[in-house]
Formats: sequence, C-alpha cells, structure tokens
Amino acid sequence: MINLQTEYLGLKLKNPIIVSSSGLANTPEKVKKLADNGAGAVVLKSLFEEQINHESHQHVESSDYPEAADYIINYTKQNSVEQYLDLIEESKKLVDIPVIASVNCTTSDNWVDFALKLEEAGADAIEINVFFMPNDKDKKADKYEETYFRLAENLKKLVKIPVVFKLGAYFTNPMYVTKELHYRNVDGVVLFNRFYAPDIDVDKMKMTTAEVFSSPSDIRNTVRWIGLMSGVFPNLSLSASTGVHSGKDVVKMLLSGAQTVQICSTLYMNGVDYLKTMIADLENWMKEHNYTDVESFRGEMSYNKIEDPTIYERSQFMKYFSNHD
Repeated sequence: MINLQTEYLGLKLKNPIIVSSSGLANTPEKVKKLADNGAGAVVLKSLFEEQINHESHQHVESSDYPEAADYIINYTKQNSVEQYLDLIEESKKLVDIPVIASVNCTTSDNWVDFALKLEEAGADAIEINVFFMPNDKDKKADKYEETYFRLAENLKKLVKIPVVFKLGAYFTNPMYVTKELHYRNVDGVVLFNRFYAPDIDVDKMKMTTAEVFSSPSDIRNTVRWIGLMSGVFPNLSLSASTGVHSGKDVVKMLLSGAQTVQICSTLYMNGVDYLKTMIADLENWMKEHNYTDVESFRGEMSYNKIEDPTIYERSQFMKYFSNHD
C-alpha cells in the first residue's frame, strides 16, 4: 500500500503536490475542481498589493472630488480584501484539503493587519510573496532584505496560523535570507517565485510580456537550492516551485529534500486532470523502487546524503566540459 501523506507547515496533506497561486484557484468552484483531481493543498490566487494600489489611484484620478481620495483608496482596498475573504470562506466549505491564502506585497507594513482577517476567514496558512525591483543605485542589498525581515516579524506577532515566504531566485545569498526568516519563526520557504518579465517585439517595435509559463529546464536551479537548504534547515518546511512539470519532477524535488512541490504551468498546459497523472507517476516510481511512503526517500539525494555533495556547489562549466568543442 503506497502512502503519499506528508506534512507541510504543520498541516497534514494527503500527498505532496500543491497547486500554486494562480487563476486556477480564483473561485471556490475551481478550488473544488483541483481538490477533486487530487491536489494535496491549494494556494489561492494572490491578493496583489500593487494591483490594488493601482486600481485605487485610478479611481482617485477619475473622481471629481479629490478631497475624497483617502476614502476612495480605502474603499477599494477594503472591497478587494472582502472579496478575497469570501473566496477563502467559500473554498473551505467545499474542500477538505488545506487552503492557503496568498498575499503579494511590495511593502512591509500596509498589509500586515489583513493577515489576521485571512486567519479569521479560515485560511490554513498564509503564503507571502514579496518582491520589488532593486533598481535604486544608492540602496544597499541589505536594505531591501530588511523589508522581508520586518514583514516576517510583524506577521508572526499577529497570526497563529503558519506563515511561509515564497522567495525569488535573485538574492545574493539565499541561505542568509532563509536563515534570517527562520530565525524570525517563519514556518516555511517556497523556492522559487516566478516574476513578470518584459520582452521586446522586434518586428512591431513595442514592449511585450515574456513567456509566463515555466519550462521543465527551470527545475535545475530549484533542485540545487532545495538540495542545499534541506540539510541546513531541517526544521523548516521547504516547498519546491518553478519547473515542476511531471511526476518525475515531483520525485526529484522530494529526493532533494522538499516537503512538498508546487505546480501551475503544467496544469495550464495539460489540464487540471493532469494532477491525477502526476500522482499516479509518483506512486508508480515508488513501487518500482520499493518505497511505501514518502518519508522513506525524502532527502536521499540532498546535500547531506550524497557521496559527493560538491555537485550542488559547482557553478562553472569549464572544468567539466573543456574537452567538448
């Protein structure tokens, strides 16, 4: 009997496959469909601080009453938050798997108070996405990082449910950032976030959006950092994201030490029912290798377990492919 049960952020999951934050989970009905197809947990579509602020100021600009600006901004934010709370409450009524709220922040202060409302609405955990372009030439890297740390401190003082940070791949030292979040009692880290990227249409001479979906090759960076961190932070929940497109990819991430994996692009490409295929592929692999539960092989290929851990640290091709023309 194959047992896929796992624990993530202290939550019991029937399997380690989580559907990450996206339009796939922006209504209660969609959340139920994901659960019906086997998702171990669902991260709801994010509440975007940047988008809400943009909409607020658009309403202010179109108003004939500039003195009402504060009211309009607060009303727009409150309305967006209320809709999100409804999404949490209604989703929880329809499914018996963990429902994780997601907040996309650009500041460390404005959205902390809403975290308590997310908890009260029934969210099982809160996933925090923080990112801003480090494009201030006079601002040192540690000043940007402080935004993450202040937010973590404020959130953990306020809510009792687990808090997990979804990080980008562009920190100078992801280990240090993760250590500082762990020190501030953050319950988990998701590696890695996928951000909007601009592109240029050279024929029409205009700015466009780069490919929004991940590709299977994107998994390589995630494997490296999950493998490294799982040995260093044994008490921190790690979820692997970006580039997970198949059941085999799920196996790779679990072997490297992840508690769970998060998928999104592959469901857009293959349909929500592809969840069943990925789960079946995971089970079949476990049968072929004589594993009866996930814990029996988790981390077996992590930094601390393999014979030559320096494989995770190598960054230059020259030494290994210098003989190839």
